[in-house]
Amino acid sequence: MMIRSELYAKIAAENRHLMHEQAVAVVDTIFETITAALERGNRVEIRGFGAFSCRQREGRIGRNPKNGASVDVAPKVIPWFKLGKVIRDRLNTPD
Repeated sequence: MMIRSELYAKIAAENRHLMHEQAVAVVDTIFETITAALERGNRVEIRGFGAFSCRQREGRIGRNPKNGASVDVAPKVIPWFKLGKVIRDRLNTPD
């Protein structure tokens, strides 16, 4: 697992011309741009990496696990990620 701060550090280390604060700005800008596009209902495709999109989940009747009572679950939009072929092939290459 890699957390955001490790990603900042890795980008700054591999790009010596960037200061740490600039690496933070780059990563945050990328995440913010993807999020904004999804909010607008757009699909974001990064070739060789994957595609981000949103899917509509219908409302339903759920159950409260504590007492078994019926609960209305509202419809909602969920983010969806489809892995790109390049990464999928790298992950599934026999060693």
